[in-house]
Amino acid sequence: MELRCTNCNISLVGQDNFVKFKCPSCGEGLIIRCSRCKRLSNPYKCEKCGFEGP
Repeated sequence: MELRCTNCNISLVGQDNFVKFKCPSCGEGLIIRCSRCKRLSNPYKCEKCGFEGP
């Protein structure tokens, strides 16, 4: 499975400065953020529960 940023959908193959974590609300959805989206604090949305975070 190819990792992609939850927010901008960029491929993270070959990148090492990204984060991957479970949704802080439901604990089920997987949030993956590239370094650019992290740096700009772009919002993300959990596909499981709809939680939105910075």
